[in-house]
Amino acid sequence: MARITASVYTSHVPAIGAALDHGKSNEPYWKPVFQGYDFSKQWLRDNRPDVIFLVYNDHATAFSLDMIPTFAIGTAASFAPADEGFGRRPVPVVQGHPELAAHIAQSVIQQDFDLTIVNKMEVDHGLTVPLSLMCGQQDPVTGAWPCPVIPFAVNVVQYPVPSGRRCFMLGQAIAKAVASFDEDLKVQIWGTGGMSHQLQGPRAGLINKAFDNAFLDKLIADPAAAAAIPHIDYVREAGSEGIELVMWLIARGAMADITGGKPPNVRHRFYHVPASNTAVGHLILENS
Repeated sequence: MARITASVYTSHVPAIGAALDHGKSNEPYWKPVFQGYDFSKQWLRDNRPDVIFLVYNDHATAFSLDMIPTFAIGTAASFAPADEGFGRRPVPVVQGHPELAAHIAQSVIQQDFDLTIVNKMEVDHGLTVPLSLMCGQQDPVTGAWPCPVIPFAVNVVQYPVPSGRRCFMLGQAIAKAVASFDEDLKVQIWGTGGMSHQLQGPRAGLINKAFDNAFLDKLIADPAAAAAIPHIDYVREAGSEGIELVMWLIARGAMADITGGKPPNVRHRFYHVPASNTAVGHLILENS
C-alpha cells in the first residue's frame, strides 16, 4: 500500500522565488534564508518520495474572487506555472499523479469532506516556491521536479476560511486515503504558507516571533492544541495572512502519531526574519 513517510512545512513567500529567479540567493539579505534549506535539499535527495501531496493556497490565479473553493484537488496530468503579472516563473511544468489524486478525492469525499475536483489549472508561487526551496532551482526546459506533485489548494484568501480543526481532521482523512491506495508508493505531504505576516492596513509588516515559534512547538509536540487555535488568534497574533498556517495542520494531521503511531522524528527546524516583509518558518517531520 501507499504510505506517508514524512511531512514538510515551509513558507512560500513570492519574493523568495524572485530572488532565486534573478540570481540573488547569495546576496547578504537572502543568503541566510537559503542556507536554512541546505539540509532540506540534501534530505530530499536522500529521501526522495514517489509523490508529493502539496497543500498551498492559490493567490487569485487559478481561482478568481468570482469562485473560490474551500478545498480543491488537482487531478490533471500536469500543471503549468502561472503568470502572476510578471511572467511565468522559469521553472519546470509540474507533473501530476492523476491516479492517486482521483483515489484521494474519492476516499476523502466518502469521508464527508467536500472537495472541488480540478482537471485543469495553473499553479502559482504558493506551490512552485516550496518546490524551489526544497529541490533547488531547476532548468525550465531541461530540468524536472524530482517526482509527481498533487496540488491541493485551500481557501485562506476570502472569508469564511476553514478552521484549523477541520484542516487537522482533513489531514487524517487524506492519510487514510493514501493508505488505501493499492500501490507501493512513498508519499510526502507538504503544508505551506505563513508564518506571521500582514500585507495591508496599519499593521502591514507585522511579524510575531513568539507566536511563530510557539506554533512550531505545538505543531511538533501538541498538534491538537495547534488545531484548536481560533481564527481570531491568528489574525490578532500573526496578522491577517497568518491564517495560512491552518494549511500546515492538514499536513500534521496526516502523520502517523495522530492515529496511534509513534511521535514523528524532527529532522530539521528553521526560522528566519525577515524575508521580504514576512517571517520564514520551516520544519521536516518523519514518520517513525
